[in-house]
Amino acid sequence: MWFSRSLNRLALLQLFLLHLLWLSPAAAKKDKPDISPHQLDNRPTNFFYFDDSNTILLLDREAALVQRSEDAGKTWAKVDINGGKAWDLWRHPHDNQKAYIMGRHSTHWHTNDQGKTWHDFQIPNARPSLSRAPLAFHAKDSNKVLIHGAVCRIGGLIDCKEVTFYTSDGFEKVGKLRENTRGCVFAHATPEFKTGDDDKNDDRVICVTTGRISFDPREHRLAVSDDFFEDEEEPNLEGGRTVQGIVNIAVVKGYIVAAAKAPNTDELAMYVTDDASTWHRAVFPSDSRVKEDAYTVLESTSYSIEVDVMTVDPPNAMGVLFTSNSNGTYFTKNIEHTNRNARGIADFEKVQNIQGILLVNVVDNWKDVEASFGREEKRLKSQISFDDGRTFQDLTTNEKSLHLHSVSEMNNVGRVFSSPAPGLVMGVGNTGKDLKAYEEGDLYVSIDAGLTWDLALEEAHKYEFGDQGSILVAINDEEPTDVIQYSLNYGKDWHKVDLPGDKIRAEALTTTPDSTSMKFFLWGVKGGGSRAEHWVFSIDFEDMHEDKCTEKDFQDWRARVDKDGQTICVMGRKQFYRRRKPEADCFIREKKFEELKPEFEKCECTKEDFECDYNFVRSKDRKECVRNGPLADPKGLCKGKDRKYKASSGFRKIPGNGCEGGENLDEEIERDCKDTLKPVVSGKISTERTAFPGQGFRGYFYLERTESSSGSDKANRDETVVMRTDKSKVYMTRDHGKTWDEILKGKEIKDVYPHPHFNDVCYFITPSKEVHYTINRGDTFESFKAESEPTRDRGLQALAFHADYKDWLIWTGAVDCDKGGKCRNDAWYSTDRGSHWQDLRHVVRKCEFIKEEGRGERKKLVYCEQYKDEKLGGPLELQASDNWFADYTTPFKSIVDFATMSEFIIVATKDQSDGDSLKVDASVDGQTFADALFPSNFKVPIQKAYTVLDSHTHAVFMHVTVGSEKDAEYGSIIKSNSNGTSYVLSLDKVNRNSPGYVDFEKMLGLEGVALVNVVANTEEAEKGSGKKLKTMITHNDGAEWSLIRAPQNDPEGKSYECQTDNLADCSLHLHGYTERKDPRDVFSSPSAVGLMMAVGNVGDYLTTKSEKTSDTFITRDGGVEWQAAKKGNYMWEYGDQGSIIVIVRDTVATDEVLYSLDEGREWTSYKFSNKKVHVAILSTVPSDNSLNFLLWGREADTDSEIVTFNLDFSQLEERSKQCNLDEKDPEGADSDYYLWEPKHPSQSNNCLFGHVAQYYRKKPDSDCFNGRSIQHLHKIASNCECTRSDFECDYNYEPAKDGSCVLVGGQEPPDHSQVCKEDPDKMSYFLPTGYRRIPLSTCKGGNELEKYESKEMPCRGHEKDFEEAHRGLGGFWIFVLGVVLPVCIASGVGYWVWQNWHGKFGSIRLGDAGSPFDADRPWIKYPVAAVSGIVAVLAAVPLLVSSLWRWGSGMFGGGRRYTTRGSFARGRGDYAVVDEDELLGEDEDEEV
Repeated sequence: MWFSRSLNRLALLQLFLLHLLWLSPAAAKKDKPDISPHQLDNRPTNFFYFDDSNTILLLDREAALVQRSEDAGKTWAKVDINGGKAWDLWRHPHDNQKAYIMGRHSTHWHTNDQGKTWHDFQIPNARPSLSRAPLAFHAKDSNKVLIHGAVCRIGGLIDCKEVTFYTSDGFEKVGKLRENTRGCVFAHATPEFKTGDDDKNDDRVICVTTGRISFDPREHRLAVSDDFFEDEEEPNLEGGRTVQGIVNIAVVKGYIVAAAKAPNTDELAMYVTDDASTWHRAVFPSDSRVKEDAYTVLESTSYSIEVDVMTVDPPNAMGVLFTSNSNGTYFTKNIEHTNRNARGIADFEKVQNIQGILLVNVVDNWKDVEASFGREEKRLKSQISFDDGRTFQDLTTNEKSLHLHSVSEMNNVGRVFSSPAPGLVMGVGNTGKDLKAYEEGDLYVSIDAGLTWDLALEEAHKYEFGDQGSILVAINDEEPTDVIQYSLNYGKDWHKVDLPGDKIRAEALTTTPDSTSMKFFLWGVKGGGSRAEHWVFSIDFEDMHEDKCTEKDFQDWRARVDKDGQTICVMGRKQFYRRRKPEADCFIREKKFEELKPEFEKCECTKEDFECDYNFVRSKDRKECVRNGPLADPKGLCKGKDRKYKASSGFRKIPGNGCEGGENLDEEIERDCKDTLKPVVSGKISTERTAFPGQGFRGYFYLERTESSSGSDKANRDETVVMRTDKSKVYMTRDHGKTWDEILKGKEIKDVYPHPHFNDVCYFITPSKEVHYTINRGDTFESFKAESEPTRDRGLQALAFHADYKDWLIWTGAVDCDKGGKCRNDAWYSTDRGSHWQDLRHVVRKCEFIKEEGRGERKKLVYCEQYKDEKLGGPLELQASDNWFADYTTPFKSIVDFATMSEFIIVATKDQSDGDSLKVDASVDGQTFADALFPSNFKVPIQKAYTVLDSHTHAVFMHVTVGSEKDAEYGSIIKSNSNGTSYVLSLDKVNRNSPGYVDFEKMLGLEGVALVNVVANTEEAEKGSGKKLKTMITHNDGAEWSLIRAPQNDPEGKSYECQTDNLADCSLHLHGYTERKDPRDVFSSPSAVGLMMAVGNVGDYLTTKSEKTSDTFITRDGGVEWQAAKKGNYMWEYGDQGSIIVIVRDTVATDEVLYSLDEGREWTSYKFSNKKVHVAILSTVPSDNSLNFLLWGREADTDSEIVTFNLDFSQLEERSKQCNLDEKDPEGADSDYYLWEPKHPSQSNNCLFGHVAQYYRKKPDSDCFNGRSIQHLHKIASNCECTRSDFECDYNYEPAKDGSCVLVGGQEPPDHSQVCKEDPDKMSYFLPTGYRRIPLSTCKGGNELEKYESKEMPCRGHEKDFEEAHRGLGGFWIFVLGVVLPVCIASGVGYWVWQNWHGKFGSIRLGDAGSPFDADRPWIKYPVAAVSGIVAVLAAVPLLVSSLWRWGSGMFGGGRRYTTRGSFARGRGDYAVVDEDELLGEDEDEEV
């Protein structure tokens, strides 16, 4: 019995133990994952895992909070930030404990423990930047962070200034790094980046900053600091020079990349450094150009940079993939016709953790897409490379081509194809000829890194990798679903699991960044519209029954194999992984989140393991490395004759390459010592003569490379010129006239239009609908057919251009022409360079693009002058539209013309109260116009003509005709306030001619200097006597004018007959614009700062221009002192930024030129011809930065041909080496430069416009060339105290004889209380003093005349507020809210423009009939325009534009008016077309 009981007890015990076993964790393992749902209140804005953890942070911006989960999304809790409101969420990329919550204002939060606790920090008086990522990180020290902020003066919205802050101690303290930044990075922004000296440069920060005195993007630069900008320097990027126009900077693996853009091009220059100290310009193949907004720096390696460069614009964009050498300087083409989207995202992905494998999508029908300008739909094919992009092949599945959707259409978060799971790649796509729609795709998987593929699941799915690839998870991505699927054998078999609840539309599926976790995170949406519910799911495989893998479950896997199964070497190594077998029934279950580590085996060296050494480049066949200049001098080894030495073969092993044995291409070879020598200069000037059939030139146009253009170094720089003769033949030279070729043979070319905003583009107009053009400075030519013949109206241009979009055109053409040749003009527009045209307006005079930065995003804004009711001869209406005239407004019902210039749009209308008079309206935003108020002491009974001279200094200079008797015309120059509506008198009796052009010229490159000619005998001139002219100069932007002090001696060293200390009777007078046969013959050049040349005489008046009475003069100090340069009349040109000046006789035949290498102190004669030549024009490149010049003319003994002479001074020994400029020590012992400070002649110090400016000037006795363009302004050395020269007279005031400003007789001071009526919220105003500050002045303190004895008065109704505002702190804030805020909001646009004036708006060109050119553009610096009254004479008067901007226009002397001025409008100045009766009355074509 006992035995029996014992057996029963034993049985019970066994049953109990078995029951316990079933209940134990081992027995409780599951056969499917746990899925835990959680509903969110709103759509998540952002979420991420902390690396190597199951912790997730999620931002709900709508609720302004962040939620946290420690269990991969199973449970959630709101993080505590003390009631703060979250706006953005960032994870530290190099520290898995840190994250940051950004508020909308100055308070933010950081965590050091994956979000368990949070600590606030402040950005003083700033909010996070909205224009760039708010945070930038240090890879080595996570306590160092940069914060990009914006300091806004008014309500956080208006007048924002970008400021960067920093912390070096994990936000214990936050300090200001630098103001006026445009993005900053740590040099150590990535773990791979190594600076030249880690200890010294550990804190190195590189910023893009604004210019020294300008916010113009063309002057943005790099600034580098090692001490958080206690000190800073600007690095040399190219040719020993700094570079302006920096548009972006990025750190990519082991490289820092900066991009720069010069004016007049969309091509970018890329600069690269791999040590944060030494920069190189990236060199692309000659047939490839990197364009603005058209390049994408891709995921790169530690030994090369990958860049995709756009070749076809959106909507169906394409590109070319390039790979660099190891220091990022030389790029080679990998594959063409890559697919990219409109946002610049290219279809490119490297397989993660495996060197050398990358996937791309290419456009199969690229020819059709190119021909259609991107309108043709793309057909995509997928390609894969296993050898770092050297070769590509199709993706295949069962011997069929496979095509996969890639990065350009992201359908999930994270990487598209791969993960750290070795060799596992997934994608959605289809088989066939090309890629179909995403919804037509299926899910494919590859377990050999893309070599072969298998169908995983039908239909498109989102997918993710987990547990180092042993778990694959997918969810249907075509429709709502309540099922997920997973595979445990690399995608061979799949299992379904139901999601709890209703069906969801999957939005994202992800896991930890390293794919080592067994937990997944899914976000989906139930329902739609206002009833949409956002759910997240935690998918957990940890409790499934599979065991942990053991050694037997792993196998060695070769990472790269070719089609034949052979292992491929990359960077001299074969790569292997130890990974789980596909059939193993186990999980890796790595608790420490450790990734699998690769193993490597070295390969024998081959050619692919070598690159070109320094000073060597690939040969054209890419097989050899050839010298790119002289080699370094081997010290002590090259003495004597016929010496040899050991030196580089031209190859070097790629740094980091692990190959051994095999080819040894980097073994030194024996070289000749002569290889170390620089090319020997001849020491002589060379001349090339070319003759052309014809009797005259009809135009020449420089298509100059910009500083950011490819191949712009001195050795490879082409100098392209296009020229048209009177035979309608067109010729082109690429070497500045040494050799010429006829282009477009057999075509009659009636006009040549260089694009005014893009130097590479030029259009050739025929009398028919056919138009030819080049977009690459004549490398290739294409054509289109317009909708009509070009307009026949003389003075109107057929094409108008957009400032930002070079393929956008407006065509004005002749329609319904009668037998007498009278036609109407219709306008069409094209956005694809003439391939397709759409109607714009009918019966117009002209249409123009008005798009400019600063007037919002109205990029399609177009103004048209249309005849009312589409009836020719009726009033001209000004119509505006920003949607291609789908709808439009009519700001003015009867206008004469309109023009744009810098900040302003000026419209001349017929005065409704007096039909014989004109009225001016001005606008700064293109929408709201205001009447222009002329000074009360300025009496013009009938305003018949205006000439808008300049608005480059935040104010409009306008010439108003006072005397209009033929050949006795003159007028007054008036100057506006900052919004162009209120004018004061600057100078009266200023000379103009009958067509409306004015003797007014600004000095280029120097602030506020201008010259005019005034009529000294106006009464006699109006009675028929000839004009007597005197020349006057201003040094403070028209506030004060004076006669020019004459030099003591004439060109022969003799004293002048008159007493030069008696200015009234003995001063220097100069022949101005109205006598100029070529409008490009300007006095000055912005690249030769301080220099001016002119022809004139010394005496009481300006004499007739002749060899006997006129001489040539020069000034080297901005017009303060002048010297006689040469006897007689000469033409001049500046070369190499003023290091050489060339002059030639103007009015007599000659066979010689004179040149000076020391700013005109000494002259050397050079005989260029054996025959006498009548030289019509002397020219050089628009930037004045060449050592080549062109003479255009006719030899004295023939009338049947015309000639050009190229003069090349580059072989002069004195110009054989580049000048040395150390910007940190510009006046050091080894420097070829000095610092020059301009000054006002009446001041004892060098203060000008309230500051002392310092400019780089080459020492006249330094024998060297300048080379790359120098940004001449070194710095603003100091601000000065205010003096009289910083002020001009206010409205209703005029200068007295003693220089003070006095109220005009019979007038009242301006009623400043008017601002209270215009702004009811305004609290106070100031009584006028008679003075107003010159907008350019930055003076502080001293004699502030605008405040002198001024009294602040309360606005009516605000007396109590005003009283409280002056009681202390409380009153101050009332003042801020009551005065500053309303004023700034009311004038916010204008104020912003004032801060960002340069280059933001277009150019004023009243009377610019058909010319779309903007004066603030490359070829024109100071636009001029004129309006003529009853007969509607609107003459654009040039402000004699700089050589820097005189971009290629051209006419010679007496050519037809339209050609001359229309060409000039495309060149150095903006002479738009004027009234045809007075200005266009000459024959169409005339010879030189």
